[in-house]
Amino acid sequence: MKALISDIHGNLEALDAVLADIKKKGITEIYCLGDIIGYGPNPRECIDRVMSCKMCLLGNHDQGALFDPEGFNPGAERAIFWTREQLEKGDPAGNERRWEFLGELPRQQREGEYLFVHGSARNPLNEYVFPEDIYNQRKMERIFSLVTNYCFQGHTHVPGVFTESLKFFRPEELNFRYELGPEKVLVNVGSVGQPRNGDWRSSYVVLDGKNILFQRVEYDIETTVRKIYDIPDLDNFLGDRLRDGR
Repeated sequence: MKALISDIHGNLEALDAVLADIKKKGITEIYCLGDIIGYGPNPRECIDRVMSCKMCLLGNHDQGALFDPEGFNPGAERAIFWTREQLEKGDPAGNERRWEFLGELPRQQREGEYLFVHGSARNPLNEYVFPEDIYNQRKMERIFSLVTNYCFQGHTHVPGVFTESLKFFRPEELNFRYELGPEKVLVNVGSVGQPRNGDWRSSYVVLDGKNILFQRVEYDIETTVRKIYDIPDLDNFLGDRLRDGR
């Protein structure tokens, strides 16, 4: 079994709760699909936790900290600059190790019939694939043409399954379980640290053979919100939205 996590966004309370849930299930292989940092108040601690994952990909916020953020809204940009500052002060040895880790992250990984990306098969770092894209036949056909069998991704913070026949299923519609078959699919694993599917709980996926199991995990959200409120460079909105899962 594998646990697939994504979009932690510096939310330590959420990450620790998810890692504890994964450990409770006896799962030792953890794949992170990117965006370890950005938005949240604990970038250093989250990077340290993720270093032990079997595989980790580069997300657009991780790249934004390494270089200059491009295409970010003002709040996200301020958060990235604050995050970069945290990775440049206070812990020279630890921060050097964290920068090296981020700088060596790949943008995608293929393992047999599985492709792992942050954004999409067409643009692993930056392309969003939203549920409403099932109505954009040209876009979806181009993405599916790059997928051999199954692609796992994050980036939108909205979990679910896209089929090559242009359908999207939310976890609730699937009773939180989907069995991989002959049809190509894209599986969004959701977000650990900043869900945007109307549910404040952390989301991740367990890959058990051909079975996709969508997970939801409660965490100490108010502690995270207070931390964000206490940091002037992080907009209060970044804490408020956690409560609504938006």
